[in-house]
Amino acid sequence: MSFALLALICAAGIIGPLLAFPRRWGLPVVVGELLAGVALGPMALDRLDAAEPTFALLATIGFALVMFVAGSHVPVGDPRLRQALPVGLLRAVTVVAASVPMALLIAHLFDTGHAILYAVLLSSSSAALLLPIITASRLEGTPVLQLLPQVALADAACIVALPLAIDPARAGTAALGALAVVACAVVVYATLRAAGRRGWLKTVHHRSERRKFALELRINLAVLFGLAAIAQTTGVSIMLAGFGFGLAVAAVGQPRRLARQLFGVAEGFFGPVFFVWLGSSLDLHALADRPALIGLGAALGVAAVLTHLLPRLLGQPFSLASLSGAQLGVPVAAAALGTQSHLLAAGEPAALILGALITIAVAAVAAPHAAKAFPPAPRQP
Repeated sequence: MSFALLALICAAGIIGPLLAFPRRWGLPVVVGELLAGVALGPMALDRLDAAEPTFALLATIGFALVMFVAGSHVPVGDPRLRQALPVGLLRAVTVVAASVPMALLIAHLFDTGHAILYAVLLSSSSAALLLPIITASRLEGTPVLQLLPQVALADAACIVALPLAIDPARAGTAALGALAVVACAVVVYATLRAAGRRGWLKTVHHRSERRKFALELRINLAVLFGLAAIAQTTGVSIMLAGFGFGLAVAAVGQPRRLARQLFGVAEGFFGPVFFVWLGSSLDLHALADRPALIGLGAALGVAAVLTHLLPRLLGQPFSLASLSGAQLGVPVAAAALGTQSHLLAAGEPAALILGALITIAVAAVAAPHAAKAFPPAPRQP
């Protein structure tokens, strides 16, 4: 890894925001970063090697930070979330129930043997993708509040279940490792909450701000990498460590300055590095050699949208049901895990990403309709 190569990776990361600038396209930033990685990888220019150790390490750090930011976006402490929890839970369970026969059918049609993995993928939603859409579109109303716990529960449950689903042979060992990581995240939450009640967090915050120490950022990164080390030792994906710590921080309450610092570190450098690395690791030649994999990706994307439309029977508006099917974190994590551990066949990680892109396209079309149906309430003078 040289500075010239690092500059090339950072320049590739700029393509994501450039493609996301036109609002009428509705493209998430990560789409451009993935495409840049594909263009610079073995598929085209062959300038990036996903197996290069330093590049892979930076991407792994970015993976942990991306999942941490996703967890911190879940509004755990919002009291409105708890009020809407029963309806959201019912809809999430409905989606899971519909995803099982769909996954079995897809695994049978394409003869992959990954029915459990597909069920997790079809059940998932992306809180990190949907919450910014809801905020940017200024969606309000009871149906929107009921959507939040549905997405949060699906995101959290699928991230926990993914390591077990992608390698069922190690499900027992992975379950023990996942329990260890979750237990450590709970201990971190309890510690942060106790420190907050005693005023220690405010003291650290004010002194760090006054003396420009960035102490909160340093502590959070140390805890994140510590949990990631535990995950590695126990044979669990670091995505669970990142997401669990993000939930703990969201439950305690994250200072705005820390949120901005983490946003800069994750979205400004490590996140783009991870998505460029992931794009460079995707084997699109296998999609061309095996057109059935294109059908697999399309089937996963369409099935995910259809399963998330089922809560229409429970009264969920069509536009919000379409939004709830948007997937990003879980398919990306599955592709990354499958690539790193060689548990997926050549081309399958690219098929998973293709399915996720279909759900994102549907969400991009549904977002303007949701904005018209659920505008913000007029302000009182």
